[in-house]
Amino acid sequence: MPGMVLFGRRWAIASDDLVFPGFFELFLRVLWWVGILTLYVMHRGRLDCAGGALLGSYLIVLIVLLAVVIGAVSAIVCVSMKGTICNPGPRKSMSKLLYVRLALFLPEMVWASLGAAWVADGVQCDRTVVNGIIATVVVSWIIIAATLVTIVVVFDPLGGKMAPPPLAGPSHLDSHESSQLLNGLKTAATSVWETRIKLLCCCVGKDDHARVAFSSAAQLFSAYFSDTDLVPSDIAAGLALLHQQQDSISSSRGPEEVVAHSPPGAQEADLDTELENCQHYMHFAAAAYGWPLYVYRNPFTGLCRVGGDCCRSPTTDYDLVGGDQLNCHFGSILQTTGLQYRDFIHVSFHDKVYELPFLVALDHRKESVVVAVRGTMSLQDILTDLSAESESLHLDAEVQDCLAHKGISQAARYIYRRLINDGILSQAFSVAPEYRLVVVGHSLGAGAAALLAIMLRSTYPHVRAYAFSPPRGLLSKSLCDYSKDFIVSLVLGKDVIPRLSLTNLEDLKKRILRVIAHCNKPKYKILLHGCWYELFGGSPTDFPTELDEGAQGALTQPLLGEQSLLAHWSPAYSFSSDSPLDSPPKYPPLYPPGRIIHLEEEGTSGRFGCCSAAQYRASWSHEGAFGRILIGPRMLTDHLPDILIRALDSVVTDRVACPSCSGRGVSDVDVA
Repeated sequence: MPGMVLFGRRWAIASDDLVFPGFFELFLRVLWWVGILTLYVMHRGRLDCAGGALLGSYLIVLIVLLAVVIGAVSAIVCVSMKGTICNPGPRKSMSKLLYVRLALFLPEMVWASLGAAWVADGVQCDRTVVNGIIATVVVSWIIIAATLVTIVVVFDPLGGKMAPPPLAGPSHLDSHESSQLLNGLKTAATSVWETRIKLLCCCVGKDDHARVAFSSAAQLFSAYFSDTDLVPSDIAAGLALLHQQQDSISSSRGPEEVVAHSPPGAQEADLDTELENCQHYMHFAAAAYGWPLYVYRNPFTGLCRVGGDCCRSPTTDYDLVGGDQLNCHFGSILQTTGLQYRDFIHVSFHDKVYELPFLVALDHRKESVVVAVRGTMSLQDILTDLSAESESLHLDAEVQDCLAHKGISQAARYIYRRLINDGILSQAFSVAPEYRLVVVGHSLGAGAAALLAIMLRSTYPHVRAYAFSPPRGLLSKSLCDYSKDFIVSLVLGKDVIPRLSLTNLEDLKKRILRVIAHCNKPKYKILLHGCWYELFGGSPTDFPTELDEGAQGALTQPLLGEQSLLAHWSPAYSFSSDSPLDSPPKYPPLYPPGRIIHLEEEGTSGRFGCCSAAQYRASWSHEGAFGRILIGPRMLTDHLPDILIRALDSVVTDRVACPSCSGRGVSDVDVA
């Protein structure tokens, strides 16, 4: 931080990123050097064979060359350990050391080639010496190949394009030339990201929807990363610092800093009813994932249970569309929901960008027609997720400013057309006209289910939706308030998805930049302490930063300041504020759907939530409780559907067994 400049271009690696790879190479080189030296000392008397003099000279030069390389790598490691992330001054000699190190690769390649040639000629010497030469040649070429791969990985396609200097200030950006340069950089960044995404998603297809999704995702990534000079290790260090800072604030917060929120008219009986409904309908949301999730949840018996259905010929009692030639998906759906073949009206595994798999079934236990939408499970679904800009919804309801997540809105509109235009819902209600309509889904499917319920409400006014772990960046504030009458969302613990939106990502980036700017420790110490803290825990106050404690005396040199964290003065930031990091968000805020039930763990079940004996408490929550991304090892595991099912089963069972304990879940606990 910032990215190193070598050969006149910026690279996606900082001068303090070479500590760990340097130590690793140093370890290998020292072992190699000791091995070659031992080989030469112990077997130099056996080099009196044909070509032995050449091999002896080869080993002597190799020992000297390795010693020089070890010295260069040691110097690189020592220099890389100096300074802080935002204070690269003590590492200003790094570029010269790297030039020296790269220059040493030339004699290494020459010597490795000579060694390979001599071995190929079949030198008749002591077999131990020959084997040592062969090992030396192999190790040499492995290190050279690894270096070339590393160069490719850290190559930045935009490294040759220079941004206007940040010290030029806003007046510099007023000039026509600088505006053109910034526009050119933005266009180039978008093009690079679009190329990367197309390469990663080469099997998705090239229809109109895919092209739109590629463009949307590229614009999102280029806008998020183009105005900062962060390398990947800076982000990792920033997340580690944020986690510790977040835990430190939580542990020091007193009772007076807790604010209770109770939604109007929310009663404890209503919470119990909705929890029981969530427990029931979550199985439909899980069933929509098909056999992969079922086998994951039942690793020892899953394949056996669905194996018979995989070989069974399709029946005519349901409409199976796309992606399930052997019927395995349907067998897992039957096992997960407990329904019969005849209870399914439509099952679709058709999967394209903006087009999600879904199923329609008759739930006789709850007397409902259930529409379950699958969550993210393919590259096509990821592209739908990444089309995160907002678009307007045209509804019959009298709601102002109807904005929604573009990709999820398109997916919900596709399912709406299938349900209405293809007569799927009409067929379902012709079988059970007295049933009510319920739409469910998990993750991406939860967002699509919520929007689908909003679209269907004019036709089916009694529709209900249960959104499990929905994305935060889904609905505008007016639509969010409108949906509270018929949508219930369920969020587990620190799940990142219900806190994930463009505005929250922008906030996370600013928090990372700020905590990095005020950190007084070198990056390698941050990463080492962060890995230990994530794996084994510890006291979050053991790693102070200048931001928290004002420890200016611990700084080896003055910090560069927050403004140096920006790659250039981006027009996205406001110049009226004292810091570019205090600028208003770029995107309109979007919110999760409906009323929110938050399941929070009581006590602890381990760093990664692998203990099945965890206990949870349920409470009505407010969308403001999810206005910031929380960092921690549980932020990803809490989103998994099997973890959510276990938590729901646990909290419902506990509330049934202990009715007097239910009163704890009336209100939500939120940070002021």
